Amino acid sequence: MSFTETFTDFYNQVKASLADGTFAKLTLAKTIGNTDLMNIYVRPIVENGILQLELKYKFQQEEKVEIHTIDNARDVLVNYINNPFLSAILFTTEFDLTYKLNKKRAVSITEKVNTFGNASEVLLEYLNQ
Repeated sequence: MSFTETFTDFYNQVKASLADGTFAKLTLAKTIGNTDLMNIYVRPIVENGILQLELKYKFQQEEKVEIHTIDNARDVLVNYINNPFLSAILFTTEFDLTYKLNKKRAVSITEKVNTFGNASEVLLEYLNQ
């Protein structure tokens, strides 16, 4: 399976957690080597009454923010898997889901006990409208 296919499977869990109100945050981390881009943090945001995702790019010297639709965010994020990030972690109120590439670029998706007890307040407000 390619990174695109496996990341799509992982991202479907992101979309499900947004739909059911359990999404806390999404982080892309663990870079290959010393890169200028250190992390991408993803959180829900509401613009003009539409639920979208804010992608905050954390560089060594600065931050950059982009707003994307939920589906378009997947297309943007998949480009950073394996270049430069080796992992993506979805934090929900029910579980943490880790998408990880090893040194041979084999993909593993593992589920662990949840880190966060509360979902994104922005998401909950949006869903309770």
